[in-house]
Amino acid sequence: MQTRVLSSTTMIGDKVRNSEGDELGTVEEIVVDLDEGEVAYVVLAAGGFLGMGEKFFALPWDAVTVDTDSHEFIAPIAKETLENAPGFDKDNWPDFADREYSALIYRHYGFEPRW
Repeated sequence: MQTRVLSSTTMIGDKVRNSEGDELGTVEEIVVDLDEGEVAYVVLAAGGFLGMGEKFFALPWDAVTVDTDSHEFIAPIAKETLENAPGFDKDNWPDFADREYSALIYRHYGFEPRW
């Protein structure tokens, strides 16, 4: 089996689409859980124009797959689910280490927390 490895910087700016092909936004950041030694979240930037008015969403890593052929992320998330998700702005990022916040995010998207 071939090992697939990508640097996080090559994924920043990649499009994120849902299973229906709707564009949800772009990858703003990849968040790593240092205690677990694994990727915890993909931070999605959605909306706005030229970086103004963008809203950010933490998507559990378990909720996305990477399509290496098209250089995109695929998330089985309806647009309505994303629109109702807890979001944040570029100047007020959440504490990703907060287990209550993490549980809220995971469950919002229909996933059980990793711990």
